[in-house]
Amino acid sequence: MSGASHPAEPHAGAIGTKLNWLRAGVLGANDGIVSTAGVVVGVAAASVDRGPIFTAGIAALAAGALSMAVGEYVSVSTQRDTERALLAKERRELAEEPDAELEELVGLYEAKGLTPATARTVAIELTEHNAFAAHVDAELGIDPHELTNPWHAALSSAAAFTVGALLPLLTILLLPASSRVPVTFVAVLVALGITGWVSARLGGADPRRAILRVVVGGALAMAITFLIGHLFGGVVA
Repeated sequence: MSGASHPAEPHAGAIGTKLNWLRAGVLGANDGIVSTAGVVVGVAAASVDRGPIFTAGIAALAAGALSMAVGEYVSVSTQRDTERALLAKERRELAEEPDAELEELVGLYEAKGLTPATARTVAIELTEHNAFAAHVDAELGIDPHELTNPWHAALSSAAAFTVGALLPLLTILLLPASSRVPVTFVAVLVALGITGWVSARLGGADPRRAILRVVVGGALAMAITFLIGHLFGGVVA
């Protein structure tokens, strides 16, 4: 029984990791769309000149991408340090208290539904094969060879944010002043609807709710920043 179930676990873990990366990329692009659209729409409400819109949009894109990269790097580095500490602790405990660790492994498999006899057999066989791998899988759910690289996470987040931010920035810059705001508004909402649908599909959730949330949120963000730009654009000379 245990032999039949184990080969599927690495594949399931790999698929789960890929889905998490895809979901993070979609959310990063969503952030880029909303935050940059809010900035450029707000500036466009205050000025018809492309120069200020371009400057504000590029600044928003760069600041957002760097912020995403730094935040993701710090977050993943902290997680990676924690995982490494847990792995080191497990190695130490296996070296110092092998019998106690075996009993712990037996208890873990019993908790998963195996009978005491089967749980002990499985624990002994896995310990003889690779005690460390058996314990980190059952106790921690960590693959020591698949720890997330913080640099990859940072670059991926920055890239996803940049891709999302380019849509409203290019749209509003390439259109004439008379139509740039409404067309950008519609383009952004369509893009947000797509990201909402993709994120829902990746997470197995209801796409309609996800689409509604991101579209309404994006519409509110742009409406508020447009109103701010319209009201205060000419106040500061």
